[in-house]
Amino acid sequence: MSEPSPPPGPATGVPTCYRHPGRETWIRCQRCERPICPDCMRDAAVGFQCPGCVAEGARSTRQGRTAYGGRRSGDPTRTSLGLIVVNAAVWLLVLATGGAGSAWVARLAQSGVGVCRDGDYRGYYPTADERICDAIGGAVWTPGVADGALWQLLTSAFTHVEVWHVGFNMLALWVLGPQLEAVLGRGRFLALYLLSALAGSTAVHWLTAPDVTTLGASGAVFGLMGALLVVALKVRGNVSQILTWLGINAVITVVGSSFISWQGHLGGFLGGVVVMAVLAYAPRRSRTFWQLCGLGAVAAVLLLLVAVRTALLL
Repeated sequence: MSEPSPPPGPATGVPTCYRHPGRETWIRCQRCERPICPDCMRDAAVGFQCPGCVAEGARSTRQGRTAYGGRRSGDPTRTSLGLIVVNAAVWLLVLATGGAGSAWVARLAQSGVGVCRDGDYRGYYPTADERICDAIGGAVWTPGVADGALWQLLTSAFTHVEVWHVGFNMLALWVLGPQLEAVLGRGRFLALYLLSALAGSTAVHWLTAPDVTTLGASGAVFGLMGALLVVALKVRGNVSQILTWLGINAVITVVGSSFISWQGHLGGFLGGVVVMAVLAYAPRRSRTFWQLCGLGAVAAVLLLLVAVRTALLL
């Protein structure tokens, strides 16, 4: 009578694949050290891993994230380029419809209260309210923020008249924007830009004469400068270049204060500092949640300030 053959696997001292018990193997997963057959081997940085460990690694590793939690942009220039295109398109619209006398300037630029303008939109009647304006032949009443034109708080940041104004702001955006999108991701960078613009407009609403028209992306650009300063301080980098740039722009702002909105520059800078601090110093645990809460709080405070100032103007 012939003797029965021994069963495969452990009884013969040869390990078998934990997923395919009938297959002998001497290869082990580098992570869990369980034996795996050739069909279950997955290339790893060193050796091989089993499918279970590969899947677990994919679940536990956050792929393609920036240092501050945002999804890494494939092309960090894209958002800045899009903002430049929008600014350039609005500038061309203004240029094609009369430049400084364009009705679009009156609609999109920021004014604290409504203004009675003459027919070519180049002059205005400073003491005329809406009722008197309607009685003046050829005059046009254009609303301000206090009259409900809240869109001006953001549209003013995309409106320019002079080519040097739009050119300088867009050059600064092109230099600063991609650097910040690379460390923040697209969504957080866009939030930084828009909230900086809103902060600049809020400062203008409070600190500028209510019948003065203000426009330009300078507030948002100064917000980007403030954000870069926060990043440099956070990583303990060299801040000399950004401080030099800020100093030069501060001097230009002071020297040209008769035609440059220092209020918008200051408000945008402070807004950028606060927003970037929220993004950079949010706790790592539930970072996105805390960042969203912080950004929402910044937006709420700015809108509350706008509402209080509006109530004082009415």
